[in-house]
Amino acid sequence: MELILWRHAEAEMGEPDEGRALTAKGHKQAWKMAEWLDHNLPNSCKILVSPATRTIQTAEALGRKFKIVDDLAPESNVEKILAATHWPDSREPVLVIGHQPTLGQLAATLVTGSPQDWTIRKGNVWWIVQRERGEISGNYVRAVMAPDLLAK
Repeated sequence: MELILWRHAEAEMGEPDEGRALTAKGHKQAWKMAEWLDHNLPNSCKILVSPATRTIQTAEALGRKFKIVDDLAPESNVEKILAATHWPDSREPVLVIGHQPTLGQLAATLVTGSPQDWTIRKGNVWWIVQRERGEISGNYVRAVMAPDLLAK
């Protein structure tokens, strides 16, 4: 299985938290990363998005169909995200657009096997793959990409 974690782009400050929109810089981050993802994601990739405004706006930059999943909201946890993505049983790649600290905790858990507080910066993508060789399976990081590393 492939699990792609995309933290929402930069958002405005304010309350309520779930209603915060992307800033002008956030829109640029989302468009840059969306272009990179569109060239690299398989057409069969499922896209799951938190119900927060900033994650929906980030997803809209990609221009693909997506599903809003309440279990990806800012107060979510690693177990809820794994259940929503059907990790590791999904045959299709899954892109999750969500929030810190949960995405960082999920990346750490999948890569190291133990819960840790890793940071995924705004607009960044972590692409994690589960590989099976015989009866041995393991996860590895296929890519980490930041919008400021992309041209435009």
